[in-house]
Amino acid sequence: MNKFNGMKKEELQDLLADLNKRYDEFVSQRLKLDMSRGKPGADQLDLSMKMLDYPSGSDCCKTADGTDCRNYGLVDGIPEAKALFAEMLEVSPKEIIIGGNSSLSMMYDSIARAVMFGVYGGSNPWGRQPAVKFLCPSPGYDRHFAICQLFNIEMITIDMKPDGPDMDMIENLVSKDEAIKGIWCTPKYSNPDGITYSDDVVMRFANMKTRADDFRIFWDNAYAVHHLTDKPDRLLNIMRACKDAGNPDRVYVFSSTSKITFPGAGIAVMAASENNTALIKKQLGIKTIGPDKINQLRHVAFLKDMKGIESQMKKHAEILKPKFDMVLDILESELGGKSIAWWNKPNGGYFISFNTLPGCAREVVAMASNAGVAMTPAGATYPYGRDPQDRNIRIAPTMPPVSELKKAMELLCVCVQIVSIKRILTL
Repeated sequence: MNKFNGMKKEELQDLLADLNKRYDEFVSQRLKLDMSRGKPGADQLDLSMKMLDYPSGSDCCKTADGTDCRNYGLVDGIPEAKALFAEMLEVSPKEIIIGGNSSLSMMYDSIARAVMFGVYGGSNPWGRQPAVKFLCPSPGYDRHFAICQLFNIEMITIDMKPDGPDMDMIENLVSKDEAIKGIWCTPKYSNPDGITYSDDVVMRFANMKTRADDFRIFWDNAYAVHHLTDKPDRLLNIMRACKDAGNPDRVYVFSSTSKITFPGAGIAVMAASENNTALIKKQLGIKTIGPDKINQLRHVAFLKDMKGIESQMKKHAEILKPKFDMVLDILESELGGKSIAWWNKPNGGYFISFNTLPGCAREVVAMASNAGVAMTPAGATYPYGRDPQDRNIRIAPTMPPVSELKKAMELLCVCVQIVSIKRILTL
């Protein structure tokens, strides 16, 4: 395949005319396709329908110790749920808090509590300090950034490398600036790059010296078990690493069943040191008299144990892998070797990170939208919605049926080529 930047002007103009015809054909189809969010498809949701059969009858609404899940109590979750997700996250049940259906809500609440009340071992609430800053590995998760923006927390962009965020930059910043209170991390199959942090990165997080005594790592392990192959990535245990480094209270770990069972009716979970969880549990006891324990019991009955979770995730992978493979195949056949686009090939997670030539992403997304394909807004994967190079696009292959996904990807590739040629011709 010829590189676009090596083609003659006349060749590019002829190719552009052909591509514009293809684009017009897509526009004439009046498409309404959505690739804007990483939602499970309906066939994935069907995998968990049997869970709604649990529990049945009042005798089945009790935990092993006799607690009636229909009543108040157990603000941090039922013992069976804590044991199940402790196994998934490789921590102690004593370090687990079970939340509602959203780990994002638990992250939001953790930031809000830190702003209003501070964190365990900290001297003052974050909101009473002169400034609060957060490190944001990017491209990253737009909803993390939205939380910081809502609480007026200054965000500092950290570049992503093939094995995780730029640790040299992170270590330098946290060692000097007391206002830096935390960092957002999606450490396994990161959103959107699909990168899993290396052992070295995890160990450096655990051992680094921070100027702030109330620094926290927000470890959003959303895709802990979301593998696409039989050879999944391995992630070092951050909780254990922090304990070994003498910083046991440094990290908050978050996860959920949102993409294991039902996103709208799943279970969120937070893991942290016993010092952290004791303080959080005390604060939760004022906010609520108890979560939805019947849903927790339902999940335990359905998933049972770690083997049950792994079995469920293999079923998800059987649905998702063909979609990811098709997207990657189309990208390669349409754009490979042209030196106008680059993309990651993730081993798990929910996204493919796609990079155009600098200065092209917004126009590509706008063209796709005009032709009826909704994408995540260009820039959303960076703090404040500003991609400094205007090149990253998050591809979410999970929700559309295969036939729609194929059409959407073909259109995207046409848009990328049109915008790239126009950019090259103006240079």
